[in-house]
Amino acid sequence: MVERLKWELEIANENYAVASEQMRQSILNLCNEQSLTVHFQPIYELKTGSVFGHESLTRVIVENPFHRVDELFRHAILTDTICTLDYICRENALRAAFMQGAHENSYFLFVNVCPEVFMSPEHYPGLTDLFSDKWRIPKERIVLEITEKSSITNYRLFGEAMKYYKKRGYKIAIDDFGAGHGGLKMLSIIEPDFVKIDRHFISHIDRATIKYNLVDAVTTACHRIGIRIIAEGIQRQSELRIVQSLGIDYGQGYYFARPSESMDAGVFPELSPTSSATNLLSEGDKMNGHFATIGDICRFVEPLDATVPFSVAFERFISDESLRSLAVVDGVQIVGMVHRSRFLERNILGNFGYGMHLNSRKKVHELMETEYSSVESAATLEEVAKLVELRSAQYLYDDICITRHGKYQGIVAVSHLLNAITERSLFIAKGSNPITGLPGNECIQREIERLLSKSMHFDVLYIDIDNFKPYNDFYGFEKGDSVIRSVGDMLRHAVRSLCEGTLCFIGHIGGDDFIVITRPQYSRRVAEEIVAAFTAGLSDYHGPEDFARGAYRAQNRKGEFEKFDLLSLSIGILSTEVKKYTSYGEVASLASEIKKLAKMQKGFSIVHDRRLLSSENRSDESSVSAFPNDHRLEQRKS
Repeated sequence: MVERLKWELEIANENYAVASEQMRQSILNLCNEQSLTVHFQPIYELKTGSVFGHESLTRVIVENPFHRVDELFRHAILTDTICTLDYICRENALRAAFMQGAHENSYFLFVNVCPEVFMSPEHYPGLTDLFSDKWRIPKERIVLEITEKSSITNYRLFGEAMKYYKKRGYKIAIDDFGAGHGGLKMLSIIEPDFVKIDRHFISHIDRATIKYNLVDAVTTACHRIGIRIIAEGIQRQSELRIVQSLGIDYGQGYYFARPSESMDAGVFPELSPTSSATNLLSEGDKMNGHFATIGDICRFVEPLDATVPFSVAFERFISDESLRSLAVVDGVQIVGMVHRSRFLERNILGNFGYGMHLNSRKKVHELMETEYSSVESAATLEEVAKLVELRSAQYLYDDICITRHGKYQGIVAVSHLLNAITERSLFIAKGSNPITGLPGNECIQREIERLLSKSMHFDVLYIDIDNFKPYNDFYGFEKGDSVIRSVGDMLRHAVRSLCEGTLCFIGHIGGDDFIVITRPQYSRRVAEEIVAAFTAGLSDYHGPEDFARGAYRAQNRKGEFEKFDLLSLSIGILSTEVKKYTSYGEVASLASEIKKLAKMQKGFSIVHDRRLLSSENRSDESSVSAFPNDHRLEQRKS
């Protein structure tokens, strides 16, 4: 019996060796016979919609024993051919990019590299330099993508290899972050320039709270240490919106473009600054009735492809009783609509009860209505309401299709439009400040409570105008109101230019006090932008003579003449990033404390509450531990 087992084991080993050699030869044949080609997928900058770079992806163009490309690389590792395959793919990527003029533009080229290559005795560190020089792609624009799915056995050697490439000028990215072996350990060793969050965490992030919170935490942590984030696998508009709201830098996925041989990818209109400028307010603003455009209340409903069978539309309506209508699209363009009541009546019940039988073989485009209402998302609520009024009575309450730069975005019901107009009117009458038009205290409280309930990380900027009361008394209320209005405009501009498309809220507490809520990585830059803009306006506020003197003399509240400094700003920044807050009252109280500390500094000042140990204060660790309630404050004088 034992002898038989030994014999069977020997046969199995021989069979494995033969199969392994066959696989090895198949891989070498693919490399030697130029059977590998390259496809490119664009990576977009989510703030501007412009192309940031392209990821090169290997494709096999002949019949082969490997079902997928990742299977090809897995067998290359097992058969010790990974270095040969990896080098061929690297040069293919640079050659293909060169052939399409990549050496003449400023895009980054993301090239996948297997970690196993750096552990191999066959590893040749200078080969990528040769490829870079040969195909004239600057090293500074080549990003080496290191997949996290591979297991690294020697982190010291791997870390040294990464340092070598970074010294040579290459950028480093961790690919598939969160889906592999290394995780935070690999992050700390590589110290990459980019982290690409695996598609698993992006898929349906709008429906999974745990995915949302995990991506939020990773994004915030990486931004704190200067690492930029790329979201992989974006396939739906709702996923894109969440990714943008989290402040993620770049996006990639089928929603933008599928991989192709061409690197020809232009600006993605939906991400361009002009397309999102009308959507400056956060979701909290919309919940409080502060929406201005039809895009603010648009609801994405999965459209029908024009070529699908009639039965698909029928099943959609039957399975969802709340569904009133569906857009029909050809690619990304709307070509028609199907409205529940008329669709079922005409195509199911119609034709003397034979509608179902007569239409069963038809496509949706044969039965859809080609006359429908479609408006751009930037249209105001009032403009859309006027268009609805022009409809005939029969179609008065049909849903409205919403587009953005001609691309389908969603649907708005007429009832929702009317409710939004009513809410907006009440909001403007009740909640906003009459001078700036910004949301007041009630809306500020609701927004902070909403963010706390979602456990989102955010910073609160409490902005106060120094010496405003004597200014108001001396220069007059009209000049004072003008300064207040200009500060409101500055806040809008700073938020629009620095954190467009992410979490942002602007509120007017009253008088000369304002609130801005941003993601943590934007708060300091927003504060500095506001200070710079206010400084530039001082000459207009005070007039050339007082501005030149740097002060003015006026009566104080006691009737005595006193010298007053020019207007300035004190900004206190409260961060929820490193301490959990449980109530609006707690946030408001501590933000007020920090603002008071800022006002203790003469002139322009920004005081940032860190509340836990920051990288600049590592030597103070014992004092922080001894006084857990002590505010760790980072002060800046302008």
